[in-house]
Parts: sequence; C-alpha cells; structure tokens
Amino acid sequence: MELRTSDVARVTGGRAEGPDVTVDGAAIDSRSVGGRELFVPIVAERDGHDFVPAAVAGGAPAYLTHRGPLPGAQATAVTVADTTAAFEALARHARSLLPDRVVGVTGSVGKTSVKDLLAAVLAERWRTSASVRSFNNELGVPLTLLNAPTGTEALVVEMGARGVGHVKALCDLAAPTVGVVTRVAAVHTELFGTIDDVARAKGELVEALPTTGVAVLNADDPRVAAMANRTPARVLTFGLEPAGGRRAGAARPAGSAGAAAPADVRAEDVRLDGDLRPRFRLVTPDGTAEVSLEVRGIHMVGNALAAAAAALACDVAVDAVAAGLAAARLSPWRMELGVLPSGARVLNDAYNANPTSMAAALRALAALPGRRRVAVLGVMAELGPAAAQEHKAVGDLARDLGIEIVAVGTGDYGGAVVAGDEPAAVAAALGPLSDGDVVLLKGSRVAGLERVAALLAGD
Repeated sequence: MELRTSDVARVTGGRAEGPDVTVDGAAIDSRSVGGRELFVPIVAERDGHDFVPAAVAGGAPAYLTHRGPLPGAQATAVTVADTTAAFEALARHARSLLPDRVVGVTGSVGKTSVKDLLAAVLAERWRTSASVRSFNNELGVPLTLLNAPTGTEALVVEMGARGVGHVKALCDLAAPTVGVVTRVAAVHTELFGTIDDVARAKGELVEALPTTGVAVLNADDPRVAAMANRTPARVLTFGLEPAGGRRAGAARPAGSAGAAAPADVRAEDVRLDGDLRPRFRLVTPDGTAEVSLEVRGIHMVGNALAAAAAALACDVAVDAVAAGLAAARLSPWRMELGVLPSGARVLNDAYNANPTSMAAALRALAALPGRRRVAVLGVMAELGPAAAQEHKAVGDLARDLGIEIVAVGTGDYGGAVVAGDEPAAVAAALGPLSDGDVVLLKGSRVAGLERVAALLAGD
C-alpha cells in the first residue's frame, strides 16, 4: 500500500525528516526489503534499529525510529515515540483504506491452508491479497494490512493465538467483515490451558464481526458450531456431516440444541485419486459444482469447504469458487508429494504439527499406495502436561495403520528414535529407499524436518 512519509508522520504522530517520499508497504526484516518498503525496527530480543543501515542499503526510502535520524542515511526518518505502536497505527490506517471485504481466518488447524485456498478463490472475482505464509501474529497481521497492494478489493488475514485475547487484538487491527473458524483442537495447550480455553480464544473472531458480517463456522466441530451464539453476524456453516446449529441467517436462543441439519456448504461424493487429490460435489445454497483439488489429503475437503463458504459470503459465484479451488496451491511444506530419483515418494507436511494434524497426515500416508510406509515424526511442541500421552496416542495410531515410525527429538512415539536432529542421521535411520516406499515428514517447527526433505531430494 502506497503512503507518503508525510502521511506516515501524521498517522503515527511522528516527525518526518527528509524528503516527502512514497513508500509501498512495510518490512520489519532488513533482509526482506525489496526497494520501496518503509522499514519498521521492532524492539524485541534484538533491537531492529541496529538494522536500519542494512535496510536503507537494501533500498528502503524511509524508516521509523525512536532513536532519531541515522547520521548520513540517505533515507527519510520518521521519528516516533514507539515504533511498535506506530506500526499498529499505520496498520489501522491501512485497514481504513481497504474495502469491507476483509476475511479473518482462525482455528487450531487448517488456518494457512484455508487462507491459501480462499485467496485463490477470491481472486476469481476480486483483486485479492492475503497473509504471506503463516504471518498471523501481532507482527504478521500489520504486515498483511500494510502490504496489501493499492487497489486491493479483498484481503484474507490469517489470525493465530497463543492465549485468550490475542485474536481480539488482531481483530482490533484488521476489522474483519467475514470470519472463518476452522476447528478447535488441543493445540498450544501449554499456553492456553484447556481445549475450552482454546475455543474461547478462537471465538473472539466471530464476536468481533459487525451485524452486517458473516461468520463461517465448521458444523462438524461442536465447539465451533456453538460459536453461532457468540456472534451478531449472519452464520454460514460448512461441513461433511449433518450437524445441529443455526442455519444461515436463522437465529436460535442461546443454549438451545437445535434440530440436526446438513451444513449450508457441504461436500458430497468425496473420493481421492492415487495421489491423494480430492474430488467432490460442492453443494451450496447458491447451487452445486464439481470440484477437483490439486492439494492433497481428505482433510483438505473441509478446508476447501471453509474457503468456499467464505467466498460465497464475498459474492463469488459457485462456478468461480470451483475454478478457484482447482487452481489453488498451498504454502510450502504442506502435503507436498514428491518422487525421489529412487522412485520412493515423500509426503512433506513438515511445516507444523499437533495431535489433530498428525492424525490427518498419518491417515493420508496410509491411503497412499506403497509396500512400505514410514512416518518421520518430530516432536509436537507446547502440549503441556499431556505431551507424553498425546505423542503415545499418535504412535499407537501409526502402528494401527501399519506405519513404521522414525522419531526425531522424542522417544514418546515409540519405534526407532534418532539421536539428534541432523538430516543425515534421519536418512540413515530410514535406510535405503526405493520404488514402493512412501515416507511422511511431520513435526512442529522446532523439528525442522523440511531439511530432511531437501536432503532426500538431493537439494
């Protein structure tokens, strides 16, 4: 989004020193400066002010600072009292320049996949921008708002949380008019507490919607479906199974059970091809369409339904929804299926992991044709006191599905355990791979299993 530095100073209450130049978007990492961004030095474990020279050298025409102008820097300085507060003020200003077609996406699992799918679908009708990768926190959301190109007609904002109040704070910045809640699961429970605390936090998104907005809720998840009672917005449900709850636009008293009814947006005749790509009939209040996904895994059907429902709420026609879903691709390390020179196949789902996504990935692995199936499983982080039990349950599921386990960083799964986390050690534990072998890579970010995928592929 293009802004003059005079506007940056006005919005932040700062003082500009230097030419009144135009910036386009923002960067908080000097290495990501592409030439026109406003550099915002964030003070955290490291002080971003130390990287102002590198950002200016990279082409940033202006920067925020609470230290004052950098002597000799060939860029405009906007001096503010606090760079983080100024960053948030600029994000709110950017939101005020966007249309009321902003979709917030939250949930314990599937956020990024839904965001990617939805961005592809909205682009069938609107000039669309979306969060990059998993930029979904108090820094990622302002970046998403400020980096939306001038002329954006629809914006998808991923919203993460590690505690009650986090999603509300992100909604205060992004002011979504459509809110999608994917699922509630035992994720980050070390930080949240109980799964009901997780539900309380995720529901902050639908509470923040205006009365003219739309809450897109997963009818297959009782905790998400119950959020219909927490929002003033119209409700549109998605799901695979019949579920109780409020239908689109229909109110019901808080606490009432409601009659069972199919979701408003649902999939029928679901099937997978030999590469795990789903096919199904999309059924909506606005009509039906046949959908073929390029993304992999039966669990992606639910993500596609969430994206479809949100797109319908943004006035995208059903046929365009199907076309957008067919064209959609996911962010890296999410259900990527590759073939090694040996003929073995690798299912790289290494971006992150929790008990729910682990189970989905293991079932996807079990559905792939092969004579030997091996799951390389990294630790699932931030599960709190239940960590050992949750890891054991995942290991038990793998064994029930006939899947070998190579565990990295924990012995709680059972099976072979790799000492350390070096990719070469994991490859050695896997042994020779050949045609007919299928390997899943899955773990929390701390496991870094994408490095194993690179080694196996010879990158």
